[in-house]
Amino acid sequence: MKQMLDFVKHVLTQVSFDKDLFRKELKKGLRWISPSERAILMTWCVAQFGQTHQDVIKEVFRL
Repeated sequence: MKQMLDFVKHVLTQVSFDKDLFRKELKKGLRWISPSERAILMTWCVAQFGQTHQDVIKEVFRL
């Protein structure tokens, strides 16, 4: 469901100013999207927020 993936990306962009809020919304977003979309979201998160939220991304995706 590409619409949900796009929505999760939008939300993460909006909350990226706050690390704790970003973590919360990323965890919530993973519950909303399909397993096949998780890899897409992970790649996007690293590209968009790897500099600022690398620790959160690693934690949530268990890298």
